[in-house]
Amino acid sequence: MIQVTPKAVQKIKEAFAEHSVNGGLRLGVQGGGCSGLSYLFRLETQPRPNDNVYEFDGVKIFIDPKSLLYLDGMTLDYKESLLHSGFAVENPNAQKSCGCGASFSA
Repeated sequence: MIQVTPKAVQKIKEAFAEHSVNGGLRLGVQGGGCSGLSYLFRLETQPRPNDNVYEFDGVKIFIDPKSLLYLDGMTLDYKESLLHSGFAVENPNAQKSCGCGASFSA
């Protein structure tokens, strides 16, 4: 199971409207980044056949089974500060992560 904060849901809805996309947000994990694995965020029109689909206030999140092994229990948030604004992942499966939070190792 994953969690998505209301602030993140609002920002995802804004991205859908800005890009005229109807569908969901794909969350995934791919090799790369300074810590070994990096997060993938992509707007998609439909889930793939084996995807786990979660819904939060009308926003659908698609996660493939392999990525879910690394993302189970995570919380997706949106944070704003004077220096940086963007999605933030709190991932209990990450043993360490890079300074920017875009990559991790499990």
